[in-house]
Amino acid sequence: MDGTMVDTEPLWGIATYELSELLGRRLSAEKREETVGGAFANTLRVCAEWAGVELVDGDYDRYRSWMYQRMGELLAGDVEPNPGVRDFLASLKGEGMRMLVTTNTERELADYCIDIVGREFFVDSVTGDEVAQAKPAPDMYLRAAEIVGEDPVDCLVFEDSWAGMSAAATAGCVVLGLADDVPEGVVRFDPAEFVGADAHDVSAWFSAARDRIK
Repeated sequence: MDGTMVDTEPLWGIATYELSELLGRRLSAEKREETVGGAFANTLRVCAEWAGVELVDGDYDRYRSWMYQRMGELLAGDVEPNPGVRDFLASLKGEGMRMLVTTNTERELADYCIDIVGREFFVDSVTGDEVAQAKPAPDMYLRAAEIVGEDPVDCLVFEDSWAGMSAAATAGCVVLGLADDVPEGVVRFDPAEFVGADAHDVSAWFSAARDRIK
């Protein structure tokens, strides 16, 4: 969701840098990369370790509350789907494609972004607080495949973060990675191809990607 369908990663970046400053030391750009696409627990751990802070009971809930309130403020601005995404999703839905959102963002904030993209396109969604382990664990993708009654090998995933790409690949899905650097078992994909694409393109992408990772 974040980064793939709607450009919220810069907002998460703002909130993450501010969280690190709250903990006492602003993250470097390299350390910030370790939080992209991850669950809040991972973000807090990275920020705390960078600042040399030992977390105690109650810190997780306190910092999570701050982070989600801050993200709510940032999301209240002008946030729109990435170019071509809504037309692309409409084409897939018109062909009967069952689609789900799988995001480490917890339900509290995820619903806001799903509505921005268009809830009507999706049969369901799985958020970071609804599985035992968030990405990079495969739980979220295994759950999504279970919801639609499909084998993960027959599911196509679009992901932009290392954590997300790793999670989907570990689950056994065919994964198109919207990033310059992708994990093993993931096929690199240019998000500009979403513009003007339709269900026939998706079938071709899926077949080509599956052939490459066999």
